[in-house]
Amino acid sequence: MSSLIANARMYAVAPEAEAAWRELIAHVTAEAGIALDYLPYPAPQPLEQLWGRPDLGAVQMCGYPIAMRLSEVTPLAAPIPAAAWAGGRAVYRSDLIVKADSPYRALEDTFGGRAGWTVEHSHSGFNAFRHHLLGYRTPARPLLYREVLVNLITARRILDAVIAGDIDVGPLDAFWHMLIRKYRPELTAGVRVIESTELAPMPAFVASSSMEPESVAKLKQAFAQARNRPWFPPLAQALLIEGFVAVDQSDFATTLAWDSEAHAANYPFPA
Repeated sequence: MSSLIANARMYAVAPEAEAAWRELIAHVTAEAGIALDYLPYPAPQPLEQLWGRPDLGAVQMCGYPIAMRLSEVTPLAAPIPAAAWAGGRAVYRSDLIVKADSPYRALEDTFGGRAGWTVEHSHSGFNAFRHHLLGYRTPARPLLYREVLVNLITARRILDAVIAGDIDVGPLDAFWHMLIRKYRPELTAGVRVIESTELAPMPAFVASSSMEPESVAKLKQAFAQARNRPWFPPLAQALLIEGFVAVDQSDFATTLAWDSEAHAANYPFPA
């Protein structure tokens, strides 16, 4: 047994997707010469508990808690979504979804209704949504929704809440949205995107800060070179990615800037 773990829970939207992530991680770590044990960690177990473990070797982590230093980790590499909106960069956005048969045609149409968000340390499910709503607030209307369902925790629960009519609008990680639409299209058939947020740094694979610098460098290089390997194309197709970019702590500064802007505007929560 290795003393370090790997995990792709953030984007393991279905067993087929998790199997592809596991295979990709196995190839990357083999090239880096670093043995990791894949640890299944299914929802709804709290991601912050996973990220707080001292034995992270290559675990997907949201950029917002990376920037906030929620856990002592070293960023390794972030995937490049195979989406036109990503433009070949390791970025993503939040899709603001409504029920497919709802009367809403613009985000403003949902104001005065019910919104929802996932968890305060989430970028796609909280920070990006809050940042986006800032542009619609006015002194006369500091709050945009009459009710907000909080701590829905996962993107899947946002999706389910919109379909059930429990909320009128909610944020979905756009890359997660791509993957769930690929593997479980019946789940997304009942929703549509009414607006999307600005682009922000993509979640990344991270390691514990105690990992040796040499091992960190090997993993970063192996992730960055993955797109050039013969095993990559079928996994890229399965995971809707174009490759990986090596990243470090400074790459996630945008998420902190959005957080600071919201607090400066006295807008701590999407509401």
